[in-house]
Amino acid sequence: MENILRSPEFVQFLLRAKRATYAAGAVPGASSRPASSDLQYQEESFLYIDTYLGSQDFLGEEAVWHQNTPIWGMNYHGLMLVDEIPADFGKILHAALSDIPADAPYRGPAELRMGRFRYLCAWQGSIERFSGSERIEQDGRAIYELAFHGGQINS
Repeated sequence: MENILRSPEFVQFLLRAKRATYAAGAVPGASSRPASSDLQYQEESFLYIDTYLGSQDFLGEEAVWHQNTPIWGMNYHGLMLVDEIPADFGKILHAALSDIPADAPYRGPAELRMGRFRYLCAWQGSIERFSGSERIEQDGRAIYELAFHGGQINS
């Protein structure tokens, strides 16, 4: 039996889900836990939910279900390294998260430049088990960083 996580159907769903939720500036739905922000995307037998807590320093989890069974997940923790969030910071983060590579559908591309900002992302592993980090710099100074890890879920 083919690993569903390596199927084009799963990868394309994950890309669409990520691009349609936080990267698109979607408004969170009903909170699943006190003070959580929850974003949901569904197509046929796949369901994606991204739940996070906090804003400047934050923790979150993305998960995908196939036919009501959890099959994939990713945890992340991010923080701003500056006291005041720069204008246009959200633009580069949303652009990077919209430019997610199909061969590594975790966060954004390895590098993206936009004006005074530079987004960097590095990862290791495969869709079944991976870890990585991302950083945003403004004028060469790190202003944000995030660590992530995740992979296959077997029920």
